[in-house]
Amino acid sequence: MMDYPLVIFALSLPVQWLAAQTGSHLGRRRPALADAEHQDLEVILAASLTLLGLIIGFTFSMAVTRYDLRKSREADEANAIGTEYVRLGLLPAPDAAKLRGLLTNYLNQRVSFYLARDPRRLEQIDSLTAKLQRDLWSAMQTPATAQPTPIVALAVSGLNDVLNSQGYTQAAWWNRIPPEAWALMGMIAIFCNVLFGFTVQSTVARNTGLFLILPVIVATAFFLIADLDSPRTGVIRVSPQNLINLCGLMRTP
Repeated sequence: MMDYPLVIFALSLPVQWLAAQTGSHLGRRRPALADAEHQDLEVILAASLTLLGLIIGFTFSMAVTRYDLRKSREADEANAIGTEYVRLGLLPAPDAAKLRGLLTNYLNQRVSFYLARDPRRLEQIDSLTAKLQRDLWSAMQTPATAQPTPIVALAVSGLNDVLNSQGYTQAAWWNRIPPEAWALMGMIAIFCNVLFGFTVQSTVARNTGLFLILPVIVATAFFLIADLDSPRTGVIRVSPQNLINLCGLMRTP
């Protein structure tokens, strides 16, 4: 469910609204509170909302950090592929041509990895990427074995960086906000809405629209956090600008 920010918004909004209604209903059933007790409740409500705001802020920071990491990995991957494409010119011409062709196909698959949304299409891309990685390493073994020189070792090292960068990218895409953090944030939001409805139920009785203020704000925050934390299904996604630009450079004679 965390992969669908709109679902998070659509579920969290009515749940929080019902929580506020529940708090208001409980408040109306109790005897009228004294002024001192009402002030104490307002202090508790303010403290609870502050805690909720801090947790949302920390979770938002986690989502932004993960989004920035995915962007950084995309740039690192483009740099590794571009550098290796240049280094392949140090190999004998037949080996260089074969490896550059494989590397170009590999680059196309990496661009597709960032743009794909269909899980079945993504499985095909992962399978082709793994096959191309094996083919690249197998093709590199021929010149590396025939001429174990420092120059050839430089090309081998560059190919190793290319393969490693893909693993780092995949790890960054798997690095998501823990479900426990979502559960904690959701429970605190529900309790805050119950307390909000309980504390201000006399005012809300005259204006039921106030029930929607806090739920809409919190649900919007949840949507933004989920959107940043969703690599494929969110509105805010990492665009492979560096890899796409590299495609044009590698096709230039």
